[in-house]
Amino acid sequence: MNWDQIKGQWKQLKGSAQRTWGEITGDEWDQIEGDREKLSGKIQERYGRTKDEAEREIHDWSRGL
Repeated sequence: MNWDQIKGQWKQLKGSAQRTWGEITGDEWDQIEGDREKLSGKIQERYGRTKDEAEREIHDWSRGL
């Protein structure tokens, strides 16, 4: 699934993302709004990941959808 599809279906896919990155709060999910850059930044902030690590996690998650 490409990122445009994910962004378009964010409300449906948000639950899967929440299960993957549970430390991100509900309000933060609403702020992310399916934006890959915002998600990457939030993963870096919450989990102490580098940008490359966060991008790899997002890539792996999106491939599994």
